[in-house]
Amino acid sequence: RNKSFETLYLIGSALIYLKGPEFLIYVSGALSMWGDRMWHFAISVFLIELYGHNLLLTGIFGLVVAGSVLLLGALIGDWVDRNPRNKVAHASLFIQNISVTVCSIVLMLVFSYKKRIEEIWDGWLTVVCYTVVIVLANVANLASTALTIAIQRDWIVVITGYNRGHLAGMNATMRRIDQVTNILAPLAVGQVMTLSSNVVGCGFILGCNLVSLIVEFIFLSRVYRIVPALSIKPPAMEHQTAAISEENTSMHLQEISRTPVCLHRLRGLLSTCREGWRAYYRQPVFLAGLGLAFLYTTVLGFDCITTSYAYTQGISGSLLSILMGMSAVAGLLGTVLFTKLRKTCGLVNTGVISSCLHLVCLLLCLCSVFAPGSPLDLSVLNIKNASDVGGMTGGHQRHGYPLRGSINQPLLPDRSSIHWTNNIVLFENVPAGTEPESYISIILLFLGVITARVGLWSFDLTVTQLLQETICESERGVVNGVQSSMNYLMDLLHFIMVISAPQPQHFGILVIISILFIFTGHTMYFLYARKVKKKPCTNT
Repeated sequence: RNKSFETLYLIGSALIYLKGPEFLIYVSGALSMWGDRMWHFAISVFLIELYGHNLLLTGIFGLVVAGSVLLLGALIGDWVDRNPRNKVAHASLFIQNISVTVCSIVLMLVFSYKKRIEEIWDGWLTVVCYTVVIVLANVANLASTALTIAIQRDWIVVITGYNRGHLAGMNATMRRIDQVTNILAPLAVGQVMTLSSNVVGCGFILGCNLVSLIVEFIFLSRVYRIVPALSIKPPAMEHQTAAISEENTSMHLQEISRTPVCLHRLRGLLSTCREGWRAYYRQPVFLAGLGLAFLYTTVLGFDCITTSYAYTQGISGSLLSILMGMSAVAGLLGTVLFTKLRKTCGLVNTGVISSCLHLVCLLLCLCSVFAPGSPLDLSVLNIKNASDVGGMTGGHQRHGYPLRGSINQPLLPDRSSIHWTNNIVLFENVPAGTEPESYISIILLFLGVITARVGLWSFDLTVTQLLQETICESERGVVNGVQSSMNYLMDLLHFIMVISAPQPQHFGILVIISILFIFTGHTMYFLYARKVKKKPCTNT
């Protein structure tokens, strides 16, 4: 009898959990992250394919996305704060998935009838299609930003009942889901595109988004119903009320002076942005948030820049895939470290320990700059060599693969000679005799990058929870919107760095600059932690 009762109890507990808000949020978040990761990978590939293997459209798209969030982050957050939680979540979800669906349909038509489209309006219809694709993809990204702020920065806090231990567990679980989908989603859509065609890839994304839209809508609606606290929104802050009265006054003056309404609306939007940045600056956790943003100015991550550099140093595609998997495992360990440290040392001290661990591991990357096999060559920065195509033809090309072909050669080879793995492009038929003199440098670099992920993700979760706990509920959206703007701003700086120093011989300089930015970011957090510890601390 006892065993049967235990079995029934376990089954009942499992059913309760599966119907509970936590599990529904996890499934909804997993579907959202899966769609985001899959779409971000696919759209970059589609834009390259559309423009004849040229990176121009991809670069324009990156600038549009980063610039939009940078400019509109505060407005998005303010919109999240001002409206009911269910309407914000449903509107963001609908706009995001419908934008991706329509964009996928446009891409399918362009890929299917590209030659005919190029003949219409002397080719201008093609430009219109490119514009529509970029605009729709950007709208989807803005909606995704709003949904992330609403669910991961607000709903989770309310669902946990402001219990810090429970909140830390949900944050860590969401980050683990994000790490797993970061590997599997691009790999899945990449295999579909490789084994079939771009049209089938678009159809696959379209189907996944429609299914995701329905499931997420149902799950989020249920969470909203079973957690009554989500239906309660705090009153607007004083500065928000002042902004509204100022807007009403300006509208009254408009009726008298007959000035254009659009100017007053623009003034109201600028006022909202200004108040959002002021609210961000007023937060006690301002230094910690700014420190996290500084960590985005780095080439020491598994993005296309670092992996492309690894390719120039003779690292094969299969090995890169293994290294990316190891990086994801390190990120998962970081989430485990965060939960353990928070319980034993407190949240603020967890950030200090994670910062130190991150910086210590990055010392390996610094050592790699001067280790045997490093392609660092400061002479390529001379003005005399600048005209020599970045120093690539004047005898300074060390340990990098030579550039061959005419000046009109495509930036990427034909699709038949490309593997698609996660979020990088790897080439076959690598020229022989171009291996570096030693692999010590590249080994130290990736050893540092991979091990640093443990401290990095633990630190990221620490600052995320500090933002959740410290920011008042009525300003949670706008402050997190400004935080997203800061993150994108610092990310833009890191791409500007790469554009300024694009050759493998420059990478060591970029590593040093990245470590300086990361050190500055952690220093800001240390100042925040010192300030907090000076105050009489009742809750840590």
